[in-house]
Amino acid sequence: MGYFLIALIAVLVIFLLMAVRVVTQGYIYTIERLGKFTKQAEPGLHLIIPFIDSVGHKINVMEQVLDIPGQEIITRDNAMVGVDAVVFFQVLDAAKAAYEISGLQNAIMALTTTNLRTVMGSMDLDETLSKRDEINARLLSVVDHATSPWGIKITRVEIKDIRPPLDISEAMARQMKAERLKRAEILEAEGDRASAILRAEGEKQSAILSAEGKREAAFREAEARERGAEAEAKATQLVSDAIATSGSQAINYFVAQEYTKAVAKFADSPNAKTILFPVEATQLIGTLGGIGELAKEALSGGTKGDVKVPAPRTPSGVPTTDPR
Repeated sequence: MGYFLIALIAVLVIFLLMAVRVVTQGYIYTIERLGKFTKQAEPGLHLIIPFIDSVGHKINVMEQVLDIPGQEIITRDNAMVGVDAVVFFQVLDAAKAAYEISGLQNAIMALTTTNLRTVMGSMDLDETLSKRDEINARLLSVVDHATSPWGIKITRVEIKDIRPPLDISEAMARQMKAERLKRAEILEAEGDRASAILRAEGEKQSAILSAEGKREAAFREAEARERGAEAEAKATQLVSDAIATSGSQAINYFVAQEYTKAVAKFADSPNAKTILFPVEATQLIGTLGGIGELAKEALSGGTKGDVKVPAPRTPSGVPTTDPR
C-alpha cells in the first residue's frame, strides 16, 4: 500500500511538471493539440494538458540579423563585382512563421540573394558604386513584399561591401587622380584670371586718379597764371595811371627802382670782389637824387607838376654829360 502511494505521488509530480510551461521573454511558443496548432503561448506561465498538448515551435520574435554571404554579380556593363549584404527582419506572426515556411532563415537568404543579383545586374558599375541607398531601398521593397505571407517584416537591407575587379579599381584610381588634377588646374587658372583682373582694375584706377590729378594740377596752374596775369595787368594799369598823373617823376622812380635791383644782384655773386659800374651807373645816382628832391617837395607841400631832375653826378660831385 505504501509503495502504491509513493508511485501515485511521483506520477502526479511528473504530470504537473509536464503541464506547466514557462515562455521566456522574446519568444512565442506554438501549442499543438494532438498535432494541430491551437494557440500561441506568450511570454509567461502556461498550463497545458500533458500527452495531449505539446509545444510545436519556439519562435524568436526579436529583430534578427541575417548575414548574406559574398556574391559575384555581373553588372549591366559586364563588370564583375563582389557584394556582401545583411538583412534585418522580425517575426510578426509566429504561427505563419512556423507553419507557412520551412527553414525561414534559409528562405530569406535565398530570396535576398536572387533579388540582389536582379537589382544590381540592371545597373552600371558606376551606379552600383554611387547608388547604394537606391539599391538598399529596392531590395527592401522586393524582399519585404515577398516575405509578408510568412508573417515576416524586413526592417532593413544594407549593402556591406562592393568589390570591383582589381584592374577596374586601378582605372578608377587613375580617373580620380586625373579629375582632381583637372579641378586643381581649373582652380589655379581661375585664380590667375581673377588676379589679372584685379591688377588691371588697379592699374585702371591708378591711371584714372593720375589723369584726374594732372587735370586738377593743370587747372590750378592755369588759374594761377590767370590770376598772375590779372595782377600784372592791374599793376600795369596802376603804373600807367601814375605816369599819366605824375609825368616824368613816376617814370624816373620806376626806372631807378629796377636799376637798383639789377645793381644789387651784382653784389650777391660769390665770386665778385670788385664791381665795375658802367657809365650809365652815374645816372642812377642822379636819378636817386631827383627822387630825393621829389620827396622833399612833397613833404614841404610844393606845387604839383613836372620837377626837373638834377643832372647826374659822379661820385665826386661833378656833373656828367649825357653820353648821347
